[in-house]
Amino acid sequence: MRALAAGLVMAASVTIADDIGEAHRHALRARDSYWNCLAEKHVSVKSRNMTAQEFALYVGGVCTSERQTFRVMLMHYLAMKFPSIDAGTHLATANDAIELAQKYIVTTFIERQAAPT
Repeated sequence: MRALAAGLVMAASVTIADDIGEAHRHALRARDSYWNCLAEKHVSVKSRNMTAQEFALYVGGVCTSERQTFRVMLMHYLAMKFPSIDAGTHLATANDAIELAQKYIVTTFIERQAAPT
């Protein structure tokens, strides 16, 4: 009887690990999609005459679907990986990841503007 119970626990653990792995892959794909969208927007506006502040505002309003998908997928993964942590913390982590992506693309924009042409 103990062997059967242990087997069931191990099978459940493997299933949970597979689900967490799949959630992680979805979060990574969503992250890549969001970053690619930001990069495309950066390339499409690099010839425009925008200030860094204007570009930062612009970046905050583009790729909304990709950004939301990334947020949801990352929160889903974090909730599965760390179920004892509250959803608000996972939301804050996802929002921090989005903010970092936006800061990175704005920094890249500023550096490209400063580079000699």
